Amino acid sequence: MRTLTTGPVGVHYGQLYVQSHEFVSDLGASFAGQQNGLCGAAVPGALFLITGLHTGDVGFSVELHDSEPPVDDAWEEIVEASYAPVGATTALVGWAGEWQQPLDLAETDYRVRYCGTGMDAGHETDTTLDGEPLVDHYLSQFWPAPPEPDRVIKVTSGTAAYWHDYARQQPPPPTAEERAEAERQAALEQERSQAFPALAGDE
Repeated sequence: MRTLTTGPVGVHYGQLYVQSHEFVSDLGASFAGQQNGLCGAAVPGALFLITGLHTGDVGFSVELHDSEPPVDDAWEEIVEASYAPVGATTALVGWAGEWQQPLDLAETDYRVRYCGTGMDAGHETDTTLDGEPLVDHYLSQFWPAPPEPDRVIKVTSGTAAYWHDYARQQPPPPTAEERAEAERQAALEQERSQAFPALAGDE
């Protein structure tokens, strides 16, 4: 096991991201079709991570394992999802890109286990200032594994339960075939607009 990063990190709006490309943080799209609402993996190459604290520092660690690690039941919230970087550089990123910490992840398929503790306390605290004690803590564990559906392993807090319910209300993401058809239709529309440009003064 290698620790890729550890220590306090800053959050805003209760959000952190793992990015391997330029990512527009779309909450609904990130959790589309998922069972868990803490680690959004529906957008290829990105993870949308939820924290209890709204603004301030949370404890955070990222580990890379050679194989699936045992589940540590000491954590209050535990979920899993699949993730694959789509670029050569992956990083843990703060809200609006205000900070980032590189993560040494190869371009391959991973399983990620996202664990948290103190989410309700973080939610109730809402905001912490520099130098104040950390309220909630999180751990992301990556290991090589083929893609499979996300799952919820353990739920303790009302905050986590709220986000799981939110995720389950999101429609599934488009299939590869639906995305290909949408791209084909967009290309056809572009061809039509170039072949028959609108003439000024027609209306």
